[in-house]
Amino acid sequence: MTTTQPAPAPDFVGYPEVRRGVRALIGTRPGTHRRAVPACPMWTVTDLVDHLLEKAEVVLARLGGPTPAPAGPLEVPALLDRWDEAGDELDRRLAAAGGRSGDVLVMDAYTHELDLRAALGVPPPVEHLAWAPSFEVLVRGFSGSVAGRGLPALRIRTTGGSVWTAGKGRPAASVTAPAHDLYRALAGRRSLGQLAALDWSEAPGPWLPAFTWGPFAPPPHPGV
Repeated sequence: MTTTQPAPAPDFVGYPEVRRGVRALIGTRPGTHRRAVPACPMWTVTDLVDHLLEKAEVVLARLGGPTPAPAGPLEVPALLDRWDEAGDELDRRLAAAGGRSGDVLVMDAYTHELDLRAALGVPPPVEHLAWAPSFEVLVRGFSGSVAGRGLPALRIRTTGGSVWTAGKGRPAASVTAPAHDLYRALAGRRSLGQLAALDWSEAPGPWLPAFTWGPFAPPPHPGV
């Protein structure tokens, strides 16, 4: 994988912004705790926040923090408070570790903030500290999928001018889209039809299977 992007900020920097964003989204919209999250089938808003807390506590324990106690059936305000407690400690430990060991955690949290925004009908943020390191994680995983399937390299472009190369060797094609759509595509939030409808320089068929990688796969219906 190659990129023309500047080195991103330490990965943990965006994590507090995600926590603040999620709290603000929910806090200003009472009565949405049981709303479905279409990007995460079978999840409600409460389930999404519970997942964010669980991931934080698992990573914190891995970095030498306390083993998480069972949370039990908590409501969203209590989940957010507990997530902030774990997150504050995580911020300190990730900073002490050099700021590069929390990239997957930050990507997961930011991706779910976007899921929450879509569920609540809130547009994605124009700027976000977690975007650059999270996008790097997604491009890295997608690049491994392209290379692992023996596909020619693919140039990934945002309409804003950012460029990455996924896979190995000289790119045989390019795909271009707004930054948010590319992010959602790499994170398994765009259907095969939506992926094919992006701006491709060549027929996209050979590269569509590569969008299934790690925990991600295109949904059967158009994603948000």
